[in-house]
Amino acid sequence: MSETTATGGRGRGARERILAAAARLFATRGINATGMEQVAEEAPVSKRTLYAHFRTKDDLVMAHLRGLASSGATLEGVLTRDDLPARERILGLFDLSAPPAGTPVRGCPFIDAAAEFPDPDSAVHSYAREQKLRMVELVTALVTELGCDHPAALAEQLVTLADGAAGRAMVLGDADYGRHARAAAETLLAHALPART
Repeated sequence: MSETTATGGRGRGARERILAAAARLFATRGINATGMEQVAEEAPVSKRTLYAHFRTKDDLVMAHLRGLASSGATLEGVLTRDDLPARERILGLFDLSAPPAGTPVRGCPFIDAAAEFPDPDSAVHSYAREQKLRMVELVTALVTELGCDHPAALAEQLVTLADGAAGRAMVLGDADYGRHARAAAETLLAHALPART
């Protein structure tokens, strides 16, 4: 049996298997603690196949983060849902989904990635920053739609609450921790809405 057949090789689905394996390992071990060899074993693909798809680990991390951003499975994902009214999208920032059994609560993957790549000029850190800036833009648009006073300042307060809650949820291992920040967000929104006559 050839190596390609035995390990899945560059056959169909190898890239998807690599990204899925990386996502699992990054979530459970962290990015820097995960080596390319571990990703290849988890996929499973040969190292040659892995490097054919992703020349460097940074390339793999960037593909992973881009996939997360486009999947809608991050904190920011709820903000673009068109099946929810603006207020519910904002409050959805505080509803962290419980991870699969045996997987730690990870909080925000973009904050995690920025922490693991502290150089602000690195591609990973820069991409994480872009996603966090996009988050505040989306929230600003939603609070503007609601007619809230001082939408830019309010959006910054809300995303700070959301990111803080995600960080504490990760540290404490409590996916439901966002409930505390959600209560604060509801108070902020109530005070920012113009008085109705």
